[in-house]
Amino acid sequence: MGYKTILVHLDEAPHAGARVLMAAELALQHGAHVIGVALTGVSRFLYQNEMVDEEDPNLALHLDMLRERARTALAAFAPQMRALGVHSFEERIMDDEPGAGLALAARHADLAIVGQALPEQRTSGPGSFPAEVLTESGCPVLVVPHTARPRGSISVSTAGIASPGAPAPGRHVLLAWNASKESARAAREALPLLARAEQVTLAIIDADLHPAAFGDTPGSQALAWLARHGITATVALAQSPRQGLLKRPGDVGETLLMLAGERGCDLVVLGAYGHSRFRETLLGGVTRTVLETMTVPVLMAH
Repeated sequence: MGYKTILVHLDEAPHAGARVLMAAELALQHGAHVIGVALTGVSRFLYQNEMVDEEDPNLALHLDMLRERARTALAAFAPQMRALGVHSFEERIMDDEPGAGLALAARHADLAIVGQALPEQRTSGPGSFPAEVLTESGCPVLVVPHTARPRGSISVSTAGIASPGAPAPGRHVLLAWNASKESARAAREALPLLARAEQVTLAIIDADLHPAAFGDTPGSQALAWLARHGITATVALAQSPRQGLLKRPGDVGETLLMLAGERGCDLVVLGAYGHSRFRETLLGGVTRTVLETMTVPVLMAH
């Protein structure tokens, strides 16, 4: 089992090159087809509702400018793919908003790679598109931190060539586990990466608060399930900071990221909570915290 179709979002962000290299290396490992997508930012619903008159010279000029920006974002994609040894790929320009367009395209992919929103973009608008892709696509999403560097985020030789034998981020994976259906979905979607990892840590936060879910030995059933897939993992139990007189649990997202840092993990796998933005329901607090403060790639499934 592996990722056979990988979608990667291309834009003019400084860390876009890290996404391309990650997509290339995963493609080499899994024999995958890579689809590079750039979006104009013009919602497809405007066209469907005939709200756009492309005969308007001012509007046509604006659309041409937006499409030229998308073409610029795509310009280096094909040369990079060829240089890295990836021969099965295609590029697309979509007239749509980033979140809606990528979510639509990702419904025909095994994995979508997007960039973490920059701090100034974290709003309910276009900057929140990683969360929208996650909730609307039905596809696991690998989010690359905006601090990633094109050469530092994956295994690339001095000649700029990604090796199909070397693991992408995922040498040491932190698998967040709370025995929920969301964490189970994320673990299943991450199996191709977990199988290649040198080390897998099953992170369980605040197990004492959920005795019915974990039983006497937290994580034992998950370890047995992973072992049947040939994956050896170890359990790391941690407790979030307890707050107030009632000692309520603190920020689980921060605790997960701290644990990942302490253990030297280079990938976090997380089941995401939340619903469609059209229901105006925000993603769960753990998901928001991780998306905003992550410094390593995070694979999320919803």
